[in-house]
Amino acid sequence: MSIQIKEIFTRKELKDFVKFPMELYKGNSCYVPPLIEDELNTLDKNVNPVFNHAEARYFLAYKDNKIVGRVAALLNKKEAELGELKQRFGWFDMIEDIEVAKVLLETVENVAKDNKLTRIEGPVGFSNMDKAGMLVYGFDKIATMITLYNHEYYSNFIEKLGFSTASEWVEYEMASPVLGDKVMRMIDIVKQRYNLEVVPFSNKKEMMPYADQMFELLSETYGKLSSYVPLSQQQIEYYKEKYIKFLDPKFVICVKDSTTGKLMAFAISMPAYSKALQKANGKLFPFGWYHLWKATQKNDCAAFYLIGIHPKLQGKGAVAILFSEMSNAFKERGILKLETNPELADNVSVQLLWKDFAPTNHKRRRSYYKII
Repeated sequence: MSIQIKEIFTRKELKDFVKFPMELYKGNSCYVPPLIEDELNTLDKNVNPVFNHAEARYFLAYKDNKIVGRVAALLNKKEAELGELKQRFGWFDMIEDIEVAKVLLETVENVAKDNKLTRIEGPVGFSNMDKAGMLVYGFDKIATMITLYNHEYYSNFIEKLGFSTASEWVEYEMASPVLGDKVMRMIDIVKQRYNLEVVPFSNKKEMMPYADQMFELLSETYGKLSSYVPLSQQQIEYYKEKYIKFLDPKFVICVKDSTTGKLMAFAISMPAYSKALQKANGKLFPFGWYHLWKATQKNDCAAFYLIGIHPKLQGKGAVAILFSEMSNAFKERGILKLETNPELADNVSVQLLWKDFAPTNHKRRRSYYKII
């Protein structure tokens, strides 16, 4: 039977869209399901503030009246204003059938033509804060909370269908950072030279006054990257609400200018929630919250989420301050391993952060593009 494509509009259909990969990867030890309600809210045009400057159309592929694939066609108008006239696509999953992949991608092409665009690119989300990149190496490694997982056939299909690499990301795993006496002495010098002070947090309420400054610092740190798209204040509020429940104050390190109080550097890591999310199986209630809470209390692995350093402090030793505080927090909680989240393969300055800690590149992912 042929493959039928159906554009979806209702909340019920959207739930089918969200749950499809959970069925596709049922029993897979490396796939980490999202929280269903969070995923629905991300895609809901009445909830996610990204839709103030973005458009999305969602499609399901059917064969023999059974869902066999999905894709979202996305347009970020802010990106278009910056001159990037491309049709994004994401939430791209399918059974092992290249014809399903072909029909889904042709659907995205048709949306791009409707929008008078000549390039499609994915898998990506609406912005840099969303999951992006198709896994091309590391299929035997468990995903993190904020990364995609996919079978090896995905990249084989998309390359056979004429797509080329747009961006590439790398991820590393390493032992929990340990800093020597020489580095610790250098940290004291850096703090004095640049009037830097570590801001301690004992609860989430104390972190909130610094949250907006973190997003500002992200723009200053990564704003020159071609892939970076600025976030609106509404989006910032949305992401704060979305991720605050996962943050452990001890794993959020902030460094400020002791004279002005301005945030100059920060690092956010989290206990590894992957196995807890597998146990939750998409639901926070009735017991999902318990698995997540337990992961914060007893865990030997952490995921490095975000880092921001003011340009005038980059290469000046601020990273050592962050790592020193992080190392203390990890030691206190019994964290033995650290995993980074995706970094652009050509962003050498970020990868140099890990060079002294014997990192292993255990995952690699790509986004793909096609000129139509």
